[in-house]
Amino acid sequence: MRARTVVTSIAAATAAVLLLGGCSAEEGESNGDTVTVVYAKTASFEVLDTLMKTAKEEFEASHEGITVDLQPITATDDDYKTRLQLSLASPDTAPDVFYEDTFTVRSDAEAGYLLKLDDKLADWADWEMFDEAGRNAGKGEDGGTYALPLGTDTRVIWYNKDVLEKAGVATPWQPESWDDILATAAAIKESQPDVVPFNMYAGTGTGEGTVMQSFYELLYGTGEGTGLYDDDAGKWVVGSQGFIDSLTFLQTLYDEGYAVSADQALDPNVWQAVFGEWFPKGTLGATVEGSYTPSFWAEGGQYPWPEYTDTMGVALFPTQDGQAPGGVSMSGGWTLAASAQTDVPDLAFDFMTTVLNKENALWYAINNAQIAVRTDVAEDPTYLEANPFVGAVTDAVSVTHFRPANSDYPKISVAAQQATEAVITGQQSPAEAAAAYDDAVREIVGDDGVTTG
Repeated sequence: MRARTVVTSIAAATAAVLLLGGCSAEEGESNGDTVTVVYAKTASFEVLDTLMKTAKEEFEASHEGITVDLQPITATDDDYKTRLQLSLASPDTAPDVFYEDTFTVRSDAEAGYLLKLDDKLADWADWEMFDEAGRNAGKGEDGGTYALPLGTDTRVIWYNKDVLEKAGVATPWQPESWDDILATAAAIKESQPDVVPFNMYAGTGTGEGTVMQSFYELLYGTGEGTGLYDDDAGKWVVGSQGFIDSLTFLQTLYDEGYAVSADQALDPNVWQAVFGEWFPKGTLGATVEGSYTPSFWAEGGQYPWPEYTDTMGVALFPTQDGQAPGGVSMSGGWTLAASAQTDVPDLAFDFMTTVLNKENALWYAINNAQIAVRTDVAEDPTYLEANPFVGAVTDAVSVTHFRPANSDYPKISVAAQQATEAVITGQQSPAEAAAAYDDAVREIVGDDGVTTG
């Protein structure tokens, strides 16, 4: 999901916390039990709001006297998370059920914010229909389950076939290495000077989009065992040549004029131009984006573009030199969780399972262009026929990676974003930015928490 609208301040977020809380005991006594539900809603992301309204209607029909209080929040991803974190810190403001990013599940579970669900899952037959990756997305450090997956995603290269063909590049296009990407970008720039050849996000403005849709695609494709975190050692990787190489590639894209300008890259809303203007108008050759991309262009999306099914193509992002496994992707996704402070844990869980029943999960997977985590949905003909790119983006699962499920990750992510920004703005060389990142990681986790790549 890419919830990106008006940026709110921390002060505003703090004030808004008062609006997020569950009902008090007195309210429960006078009005009957209430299940409060908090989630993100923006102009570009209304699908979840529709899903929640449908689930509310179904739930209230089957739970006489129970009210579901939907409390959508209009904010960017980062601001939504800030407001949610503030509300979870107090039992007076914590919602009963809430929309939770997969990469914050473990840290929130460690903080004691999330209700452990294992006992309840043992009695929910549908849990058997969820694939292993989906189940793992909601697990805490102790191996317990604290959240239920709504869906997952992958990252691939989305390219405009018309732009590539005008540059003499045959389609379908599948670059085999980073050099292939640069060669195609050069051909586009030469043949179509007004076109942005190959955009990759960078800087802190686009937040997780910078790392998930850009930097990690590079880093995790630089060689065996590379990445942010050494799972076997339980330590964060520093001193990585792959980190420097990844920054160097981004520097080349920006210095050669293949990507957007640095000023545009630092704009948190640059994605709007990508989806709403540049691709439809044929002024962007390619970018790395998520499997959810068609949801913006499909009927009812924020930027309806009927021709996208014929104009756009999909390719795996290649490894650095074409080494095995040949491609790389990143996966994330969002979940539903319940507060450890909820006074209505059984009702909260029942509402979550209503949202995630097959009918609702199928509708959400289709309308939000999600990769289904329920096996019965993944096999449903309606799902398979709804998105012409579902096969290609699902194939990327075979080479995908996940962000480290570690409570230190959010701070590490910001350090990586800062490294990309320093490079594309010319403030630091790739080696200098990588060294600054290493220092930041050591400060976050300590010398004992790092290993040399």
